[in-house]
Amino acid sequence: MARAWMLPMLLVVGGALVAAGQIAAGSPGVAAVILVVFLLLAVRYSPLAFPRSIGAAEAQRRSAADGRPIVYWRAGCKYCLRLRTRLGRDARRLHWVDIWRDPDGAEVVRAATGGDETVPTVVVAGRPYVNPDPAWVRAQLGQGDGATS
Repeated sequence: MARAWMLPMLLVVGGALVAAGQIAAGSPGVAAVILVVFLLLAVRYSPLAFPRSIGAAEAQRRSAADGRPIVYWRAGCKYCLRLRTRLGRDARRLHWVDIWRDPDGAEVVRAATGGDETVPTVVVAGRPYVNPDPAWVRAQLGQGDGATS
């Protein structure tokens, strides 16, 4: 779990240091803007930008019941963030598994990618797709319950 928060915390600390330097230089307005930008980046790259993660076993159980895809992701991954952002509200309809919090999820990804932890890996009807196009993922949601790629 600590890995997931490393980048956001570095952004907060870095932003605070840069802002402190701007304040010391006599530019409190610039310091405030810089601090806000760094805080927004920290939130964007934190686990807070994603729907609540569940474990791989629970995601597989739920997916089998409702036919919705499973997204294996990790915090700080720009491709995961791109998928999450482009899905918008539809992202909440997927089952999200953070591979840094769930070793079983990381194992699923390694099995699908030949040993790497390449994310996002989306599993639809038991078949993995590595870094799929967000429009394709949205289309899989449109197929409804029990969808079979």
